[in-house]
Amino acid sequence: ELRGGVAGGSILRGVLKVGQEIEIRPGIISRASGGVRCVPLFSRVLSLFAEGNDLQYAVPGGLIGVGTLIDPTLTRADRLVGQVLGSVGALPEIFTEIEVSYYLLRRLLGVKTADGEKQGKVQKLAKGEILMLNIGSTSTGGGNQAGRARP
Repeated sequence: ELRGGVAGGSILRGVLKVGQEIEIRPGIISRASGGVRCVPLFSRVLSLFAEGNDLQYAVPGGLIGVGTLIDPTLTRADRLVGQVLGSVGALPEIFTEIEVSYYLLRRLLGVKTADGEKQGKVQKLAKGEILMLNIGSTSTGGGNQAGRARP
């Protein structure tokens, strides 16, 4: 007897109630020829679980399992990692491009170099260089669009 997918995580603020209409962002992400397309998922809270207990409402603190009407294939195998669940219309916008201020360390830490003695020097970021970004619990690749090309 299948009901729907379960999303798990922590409530940061607000209250979730059984029967509440919810939205999951960014939802289904697809790469189209013109860029990235994000389609939020909409559902209703069917059940709430915490440490094996059925709940009628959940507040911040601890881990919560949220039973939804979403197809279980979309929620299995950590496919919703990095997604945000909340009331319809209350979630932040989806960004596909960001501007970041950064500071590069002078030397690589914890990395063995070819000569095995000195730590390697860190080079400046090059235009078009691919970077790994860790934001919250999700990791994604991104390209550097500004800066100078390395000689």
